[in-house]
Amino acid sequence: MTTTPSSHAGADDAAAVEGTASTGPGRPRIARAALLAVVFVCAACGLVYELALVSLGSFLIGNTATQASIVLAVMVFAMGVGSLAAKPLQPHSVTAFAVIELALALLGGLSVMALYAAFAYLSLYTQAMIGVAFVLGVLIGAEIPLLMVLLQRIRRQEAGSAVADIFAVDYIGALVGGLCFPFLLLPIFGQLRGALVVGLVNAAAGCFLVFVVFRHSLSRARMAILGVAALAVVAALVAGLLYSSRFEVTARQALYRDPVVAAERTAYQDIVITERRTADGPDTRLYLNGDLQFSSIDEYRYHEALVHPAMSGRHDRVLILGGGDGLALREVLAYPDTRQVTLVELDPEMIRLARTDERLTRLNRGSMNDPRAQVITADAFSWLRQHREPYDVIVVDMPDPDESATAKLYSTEFYALARAHLADGARMVVQSGSPYFAPKSFWCIQSTLRDAGLWTLPYHVDVPSFGDWGFHLAAVRPVPLEVRAPHPLRFLSPAELASAAVLPLDRPPLDMPPSTLMDPRILRYAQSEWSVY
Repeated sequence: MTTTPSSHAGADDAAAVEGTASTGPGRPRIARAALLAVVFVCAACGLVYELALVSLGSFLIGNTATQASIVLAVMVFAMGVGSLAAKPLQPHSVTAFAVIELALALLGGLSVMALYAAFAYLSLYTQAMIGVAFVLGVLIGAEIPLLMVLLQRIRRQEAGSAVADIFAVDYIGALVGGLCFPFLLLPIFGQLRGALVVGLVNAAAGCFLVFVVFRHSLSRARMAILGVAALAVVAALVAGLLYSSRFEVTARQALYRDPVVAAERTAYQDIVITERRTADGPDTRLYLNGDLQFSSIDEYRYHEALVHPAMSGRHDRVLILGGGDGLALREVLAYPDTRQVTLVELDPEMIRLARTDERLTRLNRGSMNDPRAQVITADAFSWLRQHREPYDVIVVDMPDPDESATAKLYSTEFYALARAHLADGARMVVQSGSPYFAPKSFWCIQSTLRDAGLWTLPYHVDVPSFGDWGFHLAAVRPVPLEVRAPHPLRFLSPAELASAAVLPLDRPPLDMPPSTLMDPRILRYAQSEWSVY
């Protein structure tokens, strides 16, 4: 079925008004299938760009819910703007689609690299992210109206049927893109290179539709100009792939004071180890998603205060939740009468580093390979739900609750699950942040523990690399705050521990509501307090 060219069609698209002129005689079905395949690929690429921005923001900034809300809201709004902006481009749909697709492939492919650079060098991540999300949304929004015009020029059909066909394929493509991002692109390529690979796929799909399916609708001059532009875009993306490793190392180093000696981007977090030489020896530091976890110069203060008050009672069987660096495990294994220690850590890469990296094994004294230690790779919340074994001591050594993924580990529900694993007379200790720099978070943890039916005793010590840091000793019934270590400790003496339970008059307890899965107050408190700090 053919139609008469519109009187206002541009020179480059005049031939495209008749399907046979752009697709060859007798092949409209093949051309139509090819166009729908391009719709599928473009939809998959567009969703990957969205997910890449959300994922990058969660790694660099934290607060996945806020990052997702901002990215999706901005992009959906911009898609509406792009759809309206595409209306005057419809008479020149082939050329317009080619330009839009090449721009989308270039910006989408380089978006992660550009935003990482803005974060590392300019500290302008949020502003840059909003700008990139808006432009990407405009370009994605302009795709469908132009593709609709091209579909109708191949073969006329009712508007409702054409819309149904386009959107059905578009939604299926979005499904495939959404599944490929976490299960294929991130594990194989990582965030930075994954976005570049998708950009190349996006460019290839657009070029196929323009230079193969609608090649007869372009003049030689426009074909040459668009061909040069396509080669330039592909060259830029390939250059980005070749330079990506060097760029990532350079940009990452800009984020840290000391030289980066090891770095791993996992499915769960960004792991970075730095080290610098000091007069007292090497200062090795571990960062997770940019947050300092310990400094080798004073980590013993934190881990002695975390572990030994909880170990002062019965400690035959000990459970450590988190603590994948093996340092809390080192302190637990110092007790020769401890028979079994179970450590539950989410990230297998963290476990591997703690077992094999010479900097970490030197600090944890090979604790992760001790025969008394059973190291399990699992989500602590899920693991507690699936097991029923009682323990004499539970050590909760989790990252700070300033991200959505960790907020559930500071909830009433989580502490209630942990309470169910406490043997008679058992003790539990929770790292609780700073009562000085984050008092709302600190006292919210106490109220949440009590909401789960636990007695609590707060205490705090000075860790120079962190500042003043706090903990909560918890049990079903009151227990004394004491230390009965089998050997002299470097820092935590009985006198030091006694003073740790004293809170100064200008830092009184706060009456905070508990945090739950449905109302994660701890997340709001932690984000507001630590962002200021």
